[in-house]
Amino acid sequence: MTVYVAEEFTPEESEILRRYFTNLDGPVFALVNLPEVVKGALFARYSRSAKSLRRLFLDEFVGELDIEGDQTIDATIGLRRAEELYDRVFFEYGDDSVAQLGGVHLACEQASNVLTKVLEWGRLMSYLEQSTRYISYDARIGGRYRYHRDPAVLSSPLGTRYVGDMDRLFDTYAGLVPRMQDWFRSVHPKDPSDSDLVYRQAIRAKAFDTLRGILPAASLSNVGIYGTGQGYEQLLLRMRSHPLPEARSYAELMLYELRKVIPSFLKRVDLPDRGGAWSDYLGSTRAAMDDLAGRLAERVPTDDISSNGGPGTGAPEVALVDFDPDAEEKLVVAALYPYLSCSEHEIERLVAEMSTEERVEVLRRYVGERANRRHKPGRALERPVYRFDIVADYGAFRDLQRHRMLTVDWQRLTPRHGFTRPEEITDAGVGADFDEAMERSAALHDVLSSPFPDQAAYAVALAYRIRFSLQLNAREAMHLIELRTTPQGHPAYRSVAQQMHHHIATTAGHTAIAEMMSYVDHSTEADLERLEAERRAERRRMGG
Repeated sequence: MTVYVAEEFTPEESEILRRYFTNLDGPVFALVNLPEVVKGALFARYSRSAKSLRRLFLDEFVGELDIEGDQTIDATIGLRRAEELYDRVFFEYGDDSVAQLGGVHLACEQASNVLTKVLEWGRLMSYLEQSTRYISYDARIGGRYRYHRDPAVLSSPLGTRYVGDMDRLFDTYAGLVPRMQDWFRSVHPKDPSDSDLVYRQAIRAKAFDTLRGILPAASLSNVGIYGTGQGYEQLLLRMRSHPLPEARSYAELMLYELRKVIPSFLKRVDLPDRGGAWSDYLGSTRAAMDDLAGRLAERVPTDDISSNGGPGTGAPEVALVDFDPDAEEKLVVAALYPYLSCSEHEIERLVAEMSTEERVEVLRRYVGERANRRHKPGRALERPVYRFDIVADYGAFRDLQRHRMLTVDWQRLTPRHGFTRPEEITDAGVGADFDEAMERSAALHDVLSSPFPDQAAYAVALAYRIRFSLQLNAREAMHLIELRTTPQGHPAYRSVAQQMHHHIATTAGHTAIAEMMSYVDHSTEADLERLEAERRAERRRMGG
């Protein structure tokens, strides 16, 4: 694992921290002895702060809490609890439902952006990840830029080049941040009604959004996770069989910390005939598929890079590859089902005899009057299913991959699909700097790909495009598309979501379903996306 840059705390700070965190000197730790609302608020603030979780707790939270009653607690030595019941029910009898009832807040700090996608795979957990929109990556930790340093790569003949090229990418990013902020200020003058804070935050977010594509996938992030014992067990089994050394190292750190708080739920993870066999199964199937795919690859036509957007153009491509032509009729059946007292076959016959206007009336009554996008119709919308094949920049993929109620899979991250250069980069006159960073990223990936096929992805800049699939039902599509097309969203994933909505309406011909998604925003104006959100945040701070 990369050398973790440990924090320094005063004796007084350490005395406070050890009551609530399972260690004070490692990148992975659990939160204990705090009210759930405090842990949730702490994680929420975490995603928009450059600070570590422990420093954030000290600086912004501990002063608001009554901690006098916790003076005798020391969470760093583990929590001793009676576990005989859990051992008998869960371990001996294998009742997994018991493991769904105990949850843990866990922090994973200084994790690469490649690792964050591994951490955020599971559906049965909740995640908050440090945002590139609010954090400037020109800041250093321990005097070094924030990127993963794989020990095997660094000890190889390519180690010096890896560090040098990574530093140059971060140098470019750091040099362009003030230039882009100045350019955005010239293009979007401050409204007299906006405070300096609102305007400054909106300008910073826009500059960070525009430049995040320069950051390599090795860039470090902090991830907050809340999950049940069952969720963590599944995550650790996958991570222990993962080909990426960083994932396997973090799995051991996570297991060690989680056993301080929910040891019974994780007893099977490293038992040879239980979790060990399970991880071996996952690893062997992955290896078998890699071998087979390697032989089949020669029979697959090579992608034409230019047809995929090419370097510097790279608009997201979204293809609807599978859907049910009869989905809307089946949706009407599903919508009526809870309100009638007959079999589904009888409802199907009834719907088949309806006119188009009658079916549309059913769906309009079912969706009702939605006052905002959080008003969601019922589960009948889970009947229609769509599968999309998408090529978009890795930054957009990162944001879409975290939606848990869908099926997502992705191909290896490489430079082969070209990259996305934001229009603002060209308009600001820094396109040559951006393109040079992309060339450096691609060249480093190429020299790493043979000796380090799994670690080579660290070199790929977030502007490079990745191919991935999303399969989701119409109810989740409504949530994802409406959320990800809001004007304050990043242009990269807004474009993907807008195209998904267009395909549902036109390619699938499901106009009634597309009409239900009444809060989809198809505007394309380039503006300060975060400006209105910052205005609302200021009104809340002022009690307005």
